[in-house]
Amino acid sequence: MAEFAWEARARTGELRKGSMEAENEEAVNTRLRGQQLTPTKVKKKGKALAFSFGSGVGSKDLVTFTRLFATMIDAGLPIVQCLEILGSQTDNKIFQVILRDVKNNVEQGATFSDALRRHPKVFDQLYVNLVQAGEVGGILDTILNRLALYIEKNQKLVRQVRGAMVYPASVMVVFAAVLTVLLVFVIPSFETMFADFGAKDELPTLTKWVIAVSRGFISNLPLGVLILIGIGVFLTQSYKRPNGRRIFHKMMLRAPVMGPVLKKIAVARFTRTLGTLLTAGVPILDALDIVARTAGNMVVEEGIMYTRLKISEGKNMAGPLLETDIFPSMVVQMVGVGEQTGALDAMLNKIADFYEEEVDVAVAALTSLIEPAMMVGIGGTVGVVLISMYLPIFSLAGKIKAS
Repeated sequence: MAEFAWEARARTGELRKGSMEAENEEAVNTRLRGQQLTPTKVKKKGKALAFSFGSGVGSKDLVTFTRLFATMIDAGLPIVQCLEILGSQTDNKIFQVILRDVKNNVEQGATFSDALRRHPKVFDQLYVNLVQAGEVGGILDTILNRLALYIEKNQKLVRQVRGAMVYPASVMVVFAAVLTVLLVFVIPSFETMFADFGAKDELPTLTKWVIAVSRGFISNLPLGVLILIGIGVFLTQSYKRPNGRRIFHKMMLRAPVMGPVLKKIAVARFTRTLGTLLTAGVPILDALDIVARTAGNMVVEEGIMYTRLKISEGKNMAGPLLETDIFPSMVVQMVGVGEQTGALDAMLNKIADFYEEEVDVAVAALTSLIEPAMMVGIGGTVGVVLISMYLPIFSLAGKIKAS
């Protein structure tokens, strides 16, 4: 989509200005006429060169805004006044600018959802579509409360994934750094000391092995660094391509320890997002399209899009979900029951509640399993290195005492 600057006249003759994202100028004109405005000028904006890292708006800011906005709407305040108050109260300067732009666009005749759609990095497709459903159904305050609850639960899942993956990775990085220091600096200094004492040829076998490893590591260190950089570049470039990303995501789902946890997280996110959208009255095909885009895993996304295709052909949801081989049979059966009883949204939310609790248990079990294994491995490796260096010292001390 491109961004267009527009000018139009209201029925009162007032000239209004603004901007919106659309496929082409005709789409802008159609949308303006739908807002009872007569377009006078529509021009495509040029792309500005800009560098940005993230949206600058955290989930906490978004949840606070959504909850307060829902409370104000429920109290009967106009949308523009709500945006004015919340924009002036937030401490996040970036969010202030965004809310001011949203308020200006609403004042110029845009709907609230269209104004939010101008900032996709902050208000994603799920957020905007739910707001649009709330506007159409006249239940914006209810939808916003559900949105705030959804964002909180989704962030909890994100934190659990990070906790499960970042902790082992950080421990391994520290271990690699400590081992590198031992091999590059500590062991060579001990080797020099042993040579000065004249005990270089009488070293224990374990000590000789560790010294040999240290020498090999130091001599091949530049090559090893280049290989690691090459692997990193290769993996990064591969991940940018659809096939590479698909292979990586498939490997993650099939990993021995992490795979089952990631599958449960995928099920929890899918059911929670789809349940929230269906409860808000979003059509199922549109809801599945949004859910697929927010899945976070290419294999899961393709499975959801396959299900959407089969539903568009007239089939139910349970069958195609089972064919994807991603969702457990229990989930598929419960979805089938929800379809038959006409309470699919309620059933999806119940599944999400269950699997979010399952994720809590799985992450706790994973952490309790990884921690002792890593501590034993790291402690054993460092212990072997230290013992191998101190064995000759004990031998030298015994010879000095005997003499």
